[in-house]
Amino acid sequence: MKRTGLALVAAMSLASTASAYELSIATGGTGGVYYPYGGGLAELINRHVEGHTASAEVTGASVENMALISRGDSDIATVLADTAYAAYNGTDPFAERPMPETRALASIYPNAVQLVVLADSPINSLADLRGQRVSVGAPGSGTEVNAQALLEANGITYDDFTAERLNFNETADALRDGDIVAGFWSVGPPTSSIMNLAATRSIRIIPISDEEIAAAVELEPVFSAYTLAAGTYDGMTEDVQTIAIPNVLVVHEDMEEELAYEITRVLFERVDELIAIHPAANDTTVEFSLSSTPVPLHPGAIRYYQEIGAEVPEHLMP
Repeated sequence: MKRTGLALVAAMSLASTASAYELSIATGGTGGVYYPYGGGLAELINRHVEGHTASAEVTGASVENMALISRGDSDIATVLADTAYAAYNGTDPFAERPMPETRALASIYPNAVQLVVLADSPINSLADLRGQRVSVGAPGSGTEVNAQALLEANGITYDDFTAERLNFNETADALRDGDIVAGFWSVGPPTSSIMNLAATRSIRIIPISDEEIAAAVELEPVFSAYTLAAGTYDGMTEDVQTIAIPNVLVVHEDMEEELAYEITRVLFERVDELIAIHPAANDTTVEFSLSSTPVPLHPGAIRYYQEIGAEVPEHLMP
């Protein structure tokens, strides 16, 4: 895996710490939750995993992160469940480069698909996106994967509108400036880029109907209905129904078992420190992890779950 020069020197000079090095955590853009969450996880490792340090890296998010893990350019990655599942099973967009070496440490919180427009926009439904200019997320991001799946399940393709592939901050700026009429976010709410937009412009979140959710779940079983609570963003006076998908901490199967065990242990035992960084970590529980992880767990993570008496489902065994 990736090592800094300092870590290489340490590994060469101290046999007892030959496996210690700086861990790279692949996250996403700075306007989402992956980056602050990954930074929080890095702090947990720095404080509580002896012999290792870690840092969060800005990336294009889920799809790119899987490639980084596969190549050994990152050690840990935050990835949407459908992306992790597709990579592990070698389905689109990984049909040409399956990644059966994928292993999970945990599912950490759900992403809510949030379709945002300005308050005075004529857009009121997915169908209204036809003929419009819409941001579907950054290239290689889980947001784009989720947006495409939701739209495709409901009979809408990129041929039906002008797709802009913008990251979260770029999407917020384009909405504010009138360069697009709607933008997709797939991220743990609340997220800073939408919060900042809502602080300067009145916004609405487009609801996803029961029928649209059912169609999306049929296409992507990892989707589920989700309620975005009133007050999540400035001006949101009512709950909004949408869909959600779990986020997964992914590693390579070659990660040392003891390291995987220690990271999993501090993730759950020090989760209060993560919650202080971002409220999405309130959903970082053993119960959520074992009920929503889509790919086999790393043996080190399994060791932790079993040690605390949790029952690991058979399908999560490598």
